[in-house]
Amino acid sequence: MGSLFGELARQATANARREVETYAREIPELGSLDVNSRARAETLEYSVWFRHRTVELAPENGGLTEDDLGYITSMGASRAGSGMSPESRQRVLSVHTALMLREINEATEAQRGGHVEELMRIMSWFAPQGERGIGAYREGFVTVMRHQVPYVEQVALLARSLLAEDPGAEELALVAGMELADHYAVTVIRVPDRPAGDRDLENEIEALVKTYGVPATWCPERGGGGGGGRGGGELIVLVPWTAGVAGVVGTARRHPAPDLAPELVPDPAPDLVRDLLQDFAQALGRPCAAGTASAPLSELSGALDRARRISRAAPLRRASTRLRPHTLADVFVELTVADVPFVDEWLRTVVRSLRPGPDLLVTLDAYYRHDMNRGSAATALNVHPRTLDYRLRRVRELTGIDPGSTHGVRILSSAVTRSLSRAWS
Repeated sequence: MGSLFGELARQATANARREVETYAREIPELGSLDVNSRARAETLEYSVWFRHRTVELAPENGGLTEDDLGYITSMGASRAGSGMSPESRQRVLSVHTALMLREINEATEAQRGGHVEELMRIMSWFAPQGERGIGAYREGFVTVMRHQVPYVEQVALLARSLLAEDPGAEELALVAGMELADHYAVTVIRVPDRPAGDRDLENEIEALVKTYGVPATWCPERGGGGGGGRGGGELIVLVPWTAGVAGVVGTARRHPAPDLAPELVPDPAPDLVRDLLQDFAQALGRPCAAGTASAPLSELSGALDRARRISRAAPLRRASTRLRPHTLADVFVELTVADVPFVDEWLRTVVRSLRPGPDLLVTLDAYYRHDMNRGSAATALNVHPRTLDYRLRRVRELTGIDPGSTHGVRILSSAVTRSLSRAWS
């Protein structure tokens, strides 16, 4: 055994103690290690064992055995069994990895930078075997969580982790038995206060989650109590979103444009969102409102903010009506009145999408100033009516919005007015 490995072996127990102390100091859920002697002894034993196995296996690039992986799996299961959260489990792995790398560096410095071959050998061993160890630890943790945590809570943990853009969401998806999507339609269903005597929401939410198999979490209003009981709040649902992700109607499915706001699509919600909303509203038996916004996996917190604002601007409706999730295009006027910054950005995106066309902003301005009269607008523009028709068709192709529809008038006239008055870039 070379001197680098010898130094690591000599310091194994001291380094293991430092690791346990770091856990107790930096991870609140492991603060009990200072007072729980049994848990501390178990943690220390495992830390010493792993360091000795590293020194034994790395010189000859030996792999962790099945018994080794079984021991690591049992530690992951023990952590989950003690009630450790996925966030703390992730933190444990981060601290352990950081300390192991620090110890290797300290041992190298103690040898005055010598034995470069040994350093390369242990580093080349550490990465693949560390990955195997993390996989085993995760397997034990996930298996116990799956059996101990109710399914609806597993799904809620996953939803909250995704919305917080937490890397631990991948592990929670394993617990819940769900595959993560690249994009999601984040839907916020706003529920009004419920009178005393109404049945709890818990059963309805659980049935919804089991039926649709999507991440969802209930957020009660402040002061409304926890859980899914009485009182108002929001049901937040994340539905995988693939068709037409980010882009404009008429071009999104053929030419996705990730740099454009997904809410340019007047009705981007997947059918699953509409079905889920209808089922929940029927089970609820009371008026509710929903807003939806889509985004890639790494930008879900922003989508939640947009969907929440949209749901609060959307009117309450009963399930017996044509209930559907509202999008930014449906309530942008109401949100603009509230001076919401992301509405301006959305309208800027509409304007940018018109740039490839010939004088489309000026054309729309003339079209609306002349009350959508083709002849008058064409005369004002000094073009043939057919040229005007071509430009209007081009607007529809680029944005997916019909300039002559009520929907189009609300959106495009606002975009044109703001663009010409604010000189948006």
